Amino acid sequence: MVTIHNLGFPRLGADRELKFTLESYWRGECGQEELSRVAAAIRERHWHLQAESSLDFIPVGDFSYYDHVLDTSVMLGVIPERFGTASGLDTYFRMARGQAADGKPYRACEMTKWFDSNYHYLVPEVQPEQRFTLSSDKLFVETAELQGLGYSPKPVVLGPLTWLWLAKTTSDFDKLDLIDRLLPVYGDILRRLAGQGVTWVQIDEPILVLDLPPAWINAFETVYHRLQSAPVKVLLATYFGDLGAQTSFVCKLPVAGLHIDLVRAPEQLTAVLDNIASHKVLSLGLIDGRNIWRTDLNAALNTITAVRGRFHGELWLAPSCSLLHVPIDLEAETALEPGIKAWLAFARQKLAELATLRLALTKPEAAEAELAVAANAQQTRRASALIHNPAVQAAVAALNGSLAQRAQPFAIRRGQQRLKLKLPDYPTTTIGSFPQTPEIRKARADFKRGLLSEADYIDQMEQAIAFCVREQEALGLDVLVHGEAERNDMVEYFGEQLAGFLFTAHGWVQSYGSRCVKPPIIYGDVSRPRAMTVRWSQYAQALTDKPMKGMLTGPVTLLNWSFVRDDQPRSATAYQLALALREEVADLERAGIPIIQIDEAAFREGLPPKQSRWPAYLEWAVQAFRICSSGVSDSTQIHTHMCYSAFNDIIAAIADMDADVITIETSRSNMELLEAFIGFDYPNEIGPGVYDIHSPNIPSTEDMIALLEKAGERIGADKLWINPDCGLKTRQWQDVRTSLTRMVEAAKVLRSRVGT
Repeated sequence: MVTIHNLGFPRLGADRELKFTLESYWRGECGQEELSRVAAAIRERHWHLQAESSLDFIPVGDFSYYDHVLDTSVMLGVIPERFGTASGLDTYFRMARGQAADGKPYRACEMTKWFDSNYHYLVPEVQPEQRFTLSSDKLFVETAELQGLGYSPKPVVLGPLTWLWLAKTTSDFDKLDLIDRLLPVYGDILRRLAGQGVTWVQIDEPILVLDLPPAWINAFETVYHRLQSAPVKVLLATYFGDLGAQTSFVCKLPVAGLHIDLVRAPEQLTAVLDNIASHKVLSLGLIDGRNIWRTDLNAALNTITAVRGRFHGELWLAPSCSLLHVPIDLEAETALEPGIKAWLAFARQKLAELATLRLALTKPEAAEAELAVAANAQQTRRASALIHNPAVQAAVAALNGSLAQRAQPFAIRRGQQRLKLKLPDYPTTTIGSFPQTPEIRKARADFKRGLLSEADYIDQMEQAIAFCVREQEALGLDVLVHGEAERNDMVEYFGEQLAGFLFTAHGWVQSYGSRCVKPPIIYGDVSRPRAMTVRWSQYAQALTDKPMKGMLTGPVTLLNWSFVRDDQPRSATAYQLALALREEVADLERAGIPIIQIDEAAFREGLPPKQSRWPAYLEWAVQAFRICSSGVSDSTQIHTHMCYSAFNDIIAAIADMDADVITIETSRSNMELLEAFIGFDYPNEIGPGVYDIHSPNIPSTEDMIALLEKAGERIGADKLWINPDCGLKTRQWQDVRTSLTRMVEAAKVLRSRVGT
């Protein structure tokens, strides 16, 4: 027998139904009853879709209104005091967004990246005196719903140690001291699920692929020895990397089964087979849950055969991780070029691949046709002329260190830039995008569908840009942007204009909450056929005497926020992107744009889970940024933006990027993220975000001044820029005007205090 199962499924619906209903609920246009109805319909539809692949177990508890880490915090009763004592959906959304249906503002929970993915989670907050109580029925209600449909549930629970590792503290104490209070609630969860007839529970502990301190490794033995008394079988799920030195220890934990990721870390299989006992279930993650390429099924079958030769216990097959990170259904992509479409697999197709693997193991003759199709897709992709561009490959091969060096160090460049730009102390700017109004979106959509001529489209975009420039001048901002009216997404927009990229019509993936992205697919060598942004920036600069920032997405972010080809090292693709962007940077400078911002929001996101592998990643990631940014004169100012990242452990690499100005998220963290820049004595200029654009709350001038005073104490007023946390694309103009007016007022107050 071979069991097939899934670790998790996308949440928002094939047509993003949950997204639109959530946003309607937040606007007060529908109630909780309608939101619950839509959510239940999505869950049921997704369960039926998974059942079509004959899964033996279907995950439950993977659905969320906003974030599964936040769900876990609420289930454990961990609600920070500022949100009050009441539970329920409104409290949940206050924690997530800083606001619920009542409109009252709160400081939302901090948000950051889920390991090395583009998914954002809400950071739990714990105190030394923290108490835990089972405070939500969500998991149990949804388990009953799935059972009512006649399917076998495998509830998914975020493990106690991973949840605690991800939590932040506001005082100095050892989070592990909370384990004795936390574990009884996990025991209650498992016993209650057992009472519902559940036989297997998937407990996710992805921190097991990190380099954990000894105390945390030892805590796993304590935790799982105590949880083994629960009357259910536990499948311990690890993913995103290898168990490494912890392999033997993890294989001996008192759990009924272990899931390992053999896509991201195939090298760990031998060590796991050397250590796992045959009375345990071994779940092989053979289908890529993070990327959209078809599985090499023959290679997967070879792996399974090798495992069977050494492991005589029960074998399960699954995706490498939750399918949260991929779109739902490839069949919706009717416009894709058929040859390339044959190389791809979305969530439904990945589960079908699982079914084919089991069929090939149990009835080989019945799987021959599907295996032949899969093998042909692998062969045609490798041989396709669409993938390879000899000129691009030659340019990467010819790279040398001189392309990654500015002519002069920052101390000299800074003086030239100040003479050229003539900015005041505490210069104000924004991160790039301004509100995307329905009119802007309609014009873009009509142009794409051929309902609007190119001349009319350009006219409408120029009107939007002119409006944005006038608004910024009226607000009194010092460095302006063109507003990015023409851009659908900061990655998709560039990918549409670069060779080697492919786009879907319905390939939506959740980034956070109701925020969805449609990641491009990098299928071949990347080059820039023509300028991408110059006409819009040049037009905007012609409208004002103030300096205009050209806005680009950096090579590492384009890489990390795309589905990337897996037939060459990621570093090679990053260098191709860097060379393409280098041409764009040079064209912007020639067009008279004095400041160029190259966003690297996903820079930290690409760090491998194991710190021993960080140096290799950071070396090529920094090099890629410097290749694209270093071909300008000393007087041209290079900015970069990074959001929702911890910088302490990579601050030297960030400094090595040598951007003249870096802007970062700091408002939700109350300027805590600046500590990294202080201890390191970061040499260049910094714009710590003072306005949380991911919350609908409008900050006060006093709050921004307080944040900036903290920042000034830490990094010095002469290095300080003033800006929001991130782009303003998702906000409304009336809120933006008020917030930016207060931000400019804050700058004026600070200038008056230093006499400028």
